[in-house]
Amino acid sequence: MNLIIDVGNTFVKLAVFESDALVFKTAVELGDVVDEVKNLKHDFPKLKNAIISSVGALKTSQISAIHKQIDVLQLNHTTKVPFKNSYNTPKTLGIDRIALVSASVYHYPKNNALIIDAGTCITYDFITDKNEYLGGAISPGIRMRYRALHNLTANLPLLETKMPKHIIGTSTQSSIHSGVINGVINEIDGSIKSYKEKYLDLTVILTGGDANFLSKQLKSSIFANSNFLLEGLNYILKFNSN
Repeated sequence: MNLIIDVGNTFVKLAVFESDALVFKTAVELGDVVDEVKNLKHDFPKLKNAIISSVGALKTSQISAIHKQIDVLQLNHTTKVPFKNSYNTPKTLGIDRIALVSASVYHYPKNNALIIDAGTCITYDFITDKNEYLGGAISPGIRMRYRALHNLTANLPLLETKMPKHIIGTSTQSSIHSGVINGVINEIDGSIKSYKEKYLDLTVILTGGDANFLSKQLKSSIFANSNFLLEGLNYILKFNSN
């Protein structure tokens, strides 16, 4: 059994995989991650290996404490991955993007694939049917767009995410919702269209916190999978354990 530790800025997602099957997942605050690993070791005695994906939010002492409980692989740009990385600046490639591309290789081998992660940022990652990662794009996510309108102007309110009823906003609030949500939808649909014009046989995967919200609105045919990053991390761990 494998333990996946995906560290965000505030919360840590933990998942337990038995082979390729996700059998448990939870989220805890940063300060509770060491105790949660201990609890999971107790609840799942067969846990053998772990992988940590962290943007640097975990303290060295926390990582050391986890190391004492379980064999840990720390994902970084030097970790062996199941694809050819042709990104011009591989050291700057986000480890979350590495995990997503790995998940694509596992689920859709020898496919031209576009992985769209709709979270804090919206990332686009493309891998060819020759198993070569070329790169993609990064743009602001939904919440970031709402916050930018509020923080960078004098009078626009900060709103919660809401699907607009009409394309034409008839008030300031409905205009913001239309601009943000329709802007994101048109951006994603437009990006998919551009990729499909170059790569006719294209698999498109949508994941991230806003995936379910957006998947019903997109015109393009996609596969929505909220656990895609966790599955990618599990595949990297298995790939490095062989």
